[in-house]
Amino acid sequence: MNLYVLKTGDLSLVEFVNSVANSFDKNIIDNNGWLVILKGLEITLFISITALLAGTIIGALLCSMRISKVGALKISAKIVIAFLRGSPVLLLLMVFYYVVFANSRFDAVFIAIIAFALNSGAHIAEIMRSALSAVDVRQLEAARMLGFSKIRAFMAITLPQATRIAKPVYQSATINLVQWTSVVGYVSITDLTRTVNNIGARTGDPFFALFFGILIYLAISYMVNFIFSLQGRKKITL
Repeated sequence: MNLYVLKTGDLSLVEFVNSVANSFDKNIIDNNGWLVILKGLEITLFISITALLAGTIIGALLCSMRISKVGALKISAKIVIAFLRGSPVLLLLMVFYYVVFANSRFDAVFIAIIAFALNSGAHIAEIMRSALSAVDVRQLEAARMLGFSKIRAFMAITLPQATRIAKPVYQSATINLVQWTSVVGYVSITDLTRTVNNIGARTGDPFFALFFGILIYLAISYMVNFIFSLQGRKKITL
């Protein structure tokens, strides 16, 4: 059988495919590189998920302070949110690692979770506040006139609408948090980014290793989008 090869400059399509296959073997298969990548991915996901959960709790607390009628709480929340949102996440991480917890025995992963939780919490607080502000107050007032308690009216009317409003921005914040974790290598954490970088340096083929890492981050982003899309589907009852 004759094989027709499409030439692209000096490199044929077959040669290109062979080079990609060789790079895949060298970076992913040889020396169990895929196991190392999985370990780095595990650390990245652990930091991201834990920081997101903690950041959501922190964000809810800051949001409640931000919309509070108590002046001291409101001003304090504004200052904290402005500081955390305005601080580059890498510098915040390094301050916690090299200054705040420099003499502690805390694991670097735990310190990274604190830094990312605080940073994402400030962003989530503003997401929550904006969503709550977008809900028509008259609906809450009407519910109170019908005999709803303040908490019941909030849970039944305000919260569901605010959740739908905040969902797209919260989804973007989740993806951003996963991407932000790529800087944890600066504090000696072997996450996904540092793992693929180390593999590329070892094999002398950094482009393929880093590009493979990008593909994994893209897959995580699409997985996050898929999970959030499931939340929007209507439940079918029989």
